[in-house]
Amino acid sequence: MKIVVIQGPNLNMLGHREQNIYGPMKLEEIHAQMEAVAKQNGAEIEFFQSNLEGELVDKIQECLGDADGIIINPAAYSHTSIAIRDAINAVSLPAIEVHISNIFRREEFRAHSMTAPASTGVISGFGPFGYHLAMISLLQMLGEMEAAQKMQEEQAKA
Repeated sequence: MKIVVIQGPNLNMLGHREQNIYGPMKLEEIHAQMEAVAKQNGAEIEFFQSNLEGELVDKIQECLGDADGIIINPAAYSHTSIAIRDAINAVSLPAIEVHISNIFRREEFRAHSMTAPASTGVISGFGPFGYHLAMISLLQMLGEMEAAQKMQEEQAKA
């Protein structure tokens, strides 16, 4: 089972930028915690961060046939990017959208996510712990999908 974690613009600045909103944890620390959860659950995990919308779209498309699920924080592109939304829809993989801050308690423009309707679920406002919640959710979904597929295969054999 492979999970790809895609991080959008300015997330490489975590730990330095607006700690009153995003906290002191750096992206590398978040990824280390996610890697530990993946390892405990026998999953492979890959991390990608870009400040460029097109690179995020490319990475989402690369997941088709290579990954079982996506955890994505499109960051500011959540509110503007139809291209990222279309890419998530195109690959048809379970995708969990994560926001460190509660986007509904911030500026009005942040309360609307263009990418959320393409995602399987959205986790917002739990700080870096939101990534842990996304991992647990995605691992559970992928496990249920795998079990359902095995059951269908067994029924087809019978």
